Amino acid sequence: MTPVDDAALLALAIGAPGQGKLCTGRVYQVTAPTTVYRVWTASKAYTQLGGWWSLTAPVGPVAAYRADNAICAEWSALDTVSSCTIKLGAHVVIGPGQSADCEGDADHAQSATNQVFIPNDTRKGQLFVDSCTPGVPWPGPAAAP
Repeated sequence: MTPVDDAALLALAIGAPGQGKLCTGRVYQVTAPTTVYRVWTASKAYTQLGGWWSLTAPVGPVAAYRADNAICAEWSALDTVSSCTIKLGAHVVIGPGQSADCEGDADHAQSATNQVFIPNDTRKGQLFVDSCTPGVPWPGPAAAP
């Protein structure tokens, strides 16, 4: 990946404290095949190709993954995982997660774990990943909460 300037994309990825998203980030242009991983909600198939991804395969338990990536329970069940390849030339943002104010008492602090923001929007026909695997249940029995 090569660092590039894309202020508009960076602004989409950065969130204020409590909002989730990223607390800081850097925009990159993808110059070589890069695999990314997404944990999503099986009952909401449209979430498979959303915007938030990881460069490493997820590990459980779910509560630890949720805390490491500042993901509120109301945002995702985190019960399915897929991997895809980012399309060459795509711009992505990589940075650590911003804090998230969740329903109830399950708030998450800023995270040192890097996340990848890919501006996919299937409603607009905007998809920057391909060669995706079908979703499989996650976590496996050994990693369950």
